[in-house]
Amino acid sequence: MSQSAPNILYLHSHDTGRYVQPYGHPVPTPNIQLLADQGVLFRQAFCATPTCSTSRACLLTGQYGHNNGMLGLAHRGWSLNDYRQHIVHTLREAGYYSVLIGEQHIAKRPEIIGFDRVEKIATSHVESVAPIARQVIAEPLQQPFFLSVGFFETHRDWLDPPALRDALYSLAPANLPDTPETRRDIAAYRASARSLDHGVGSVLEALDAQGLTDNTLIILTTDHGLAFPGAKATLFDRGLGVMLIMRGPGGFLGGRVHDALVSHLDIYPTLCDLAGLEHPDNLAGFSLLPLMQGEVGSLREELFAEMTWHAAYDPQRAVRTERFKYIRRFGSRERPVLANCDDSPSKELLLRHGWAERKIPFEHLYDVLFDPGEADNLAGDPAHADVLADLRERLARWMHATDDPLLHGDPVPPHGAEINDPDQLSASEPVTVLP
Repeated sequence: MSQSAPNILYLHSHDTGRYVQPYGHPVPTPNIQLLADQGVLFRQAFCATPTCSTSRACLLTGQYGHNNGMLGLAHRGWSLNDYRQHIVHTLREAGYYSVLIGEQHIAKRPEIIGFDRVEKIATSHVESVAPIARQVIAEPLQQPFFLSVGFFETHRDWLDPPALRDALYSLAPANLPDTPETRRDIAAYRASARSLDHGVGSVLEALDAQGLTDNTLIILTTDHGLAFPGAKATLFDRGLGVMLIMRGPGGFLGGRVHDALVSHLDIYPTLCDLAGLEHPDNLAGFSLLPLMQGEVGSLREELFAEMTWHAAYDPQRAVRTERFKYIRRFGSRERPVLANCDDSPSKELLLRHGWAERKIPFEHLYDVLFDPGEADNLAGDPAHADVLADLRERLARWMHATDDPLLHGDPVPPHGAEINDPDQLSASEPVTVLP
């Protein structure tokens, strides 16, 4: 074990994207802002897949979802191929003691993951999780530790906006129309984000009270984008983009902002380096330490992402460079898979105006420099034919190199999986349970 192996506090939320104060959005999150002011904020951080269980599984195994087995939601029947690939097993080799508190969403039964200790809590909301996390930190906790603290916030269902002013004057995400429904919807999200921020601040204060701040690497992130139409469960940047703020040993200090493309997949190898461990051979990411230490200005030329199941089957793959994004949809479906979009006032608004009948192209190409909202599909533009061909080839090479199951046809869901029909409008409609 490295003599200076730091403690690790992994703080994570549901469905927050980058929609918090340090990323410039009108969502007051002072504790998250303070963490950014003291640490390092990654402006171009992305998850490997925009669905809850698969995103977390990718971060915690360092592998793509189609390699670690988590192609869908854990509570609907999917699981890791081998829970020994979870990072707690690797960190144990360096003497780490691991504790799980609150949300995890990669196993129906958390005890199978491999944590040394699992705190049993009635809910994963801040009001339940934060007090238990404070108690565990104050024990004192065996060191070095890996402490996973997961909050249900900012997952729907949200409470009503706390004030009329919020409901009247909030502004919806840029890809949605500015209407009373969307304003009230984002105002309710803001209230949930404030609760998340309170939980983050409470846990960080407990860490500081025990004198553990200097030797603890704090990782604050979320699984994927906002639970709004066109974000979560899509391969647009607003579905894949995540907050990622880190503070502590390894150079994650100083209130710095990085614009390099980074992935959730990079966290596992980073933690291995800090713990003095060899990287497992199956890791798909890159350590962030060379970036932190100024040895390199970037880690990669492109990153890849995937979507297979959320509530329903909707197979897609994507490659993103600093300048361009290419999305390939598989199968023959031309209309949106609406069960994969969480029910909301914003969704109801779009459905009333014909969203269910709008056709979706099978290939998307966006110039994210001139079109950061990914609204102008250039896949049919002759002027971008060379870019399209290049990104098609990059995606194909990645799919073959990682033995993507889509190369062999439609993947088969596990026995007992619960899936919605792609024609259903909501995940709340009756599901099919596979034998």
